[in-house]
Amino acid sequence: MARIIHLDEFQDARREMRKRAAAHAHLARALEILKENLADAAAALRDAPPGREDELLARVEKLTAMVRYGARMLGEGLVYEAN
Repeated sequence: MARIIHLDEFQDARREMRKRAAAHAHLARALEILKENLADAAAALRDAPPGREDELLARVEKLTAMVRYGARMLGEGLVYEAN
């Protein structure tokens, strides 16, 4: 008995894999940028005058949360697409 193979299903699956790989690469790059910004903020905090410490601490907290979230997304393979 002949079996019908729908090539469009394979092509769709391959397109989806490429799309996910590209999204993963973009997320990985964004995470590296966040880490660089976090390191810069931490360095600025070390040398900050007393009046600016609160601002920099808030920035470090926000960046830390964003890095944690991005790392979880990469680790779990979650990539959310805007529809």
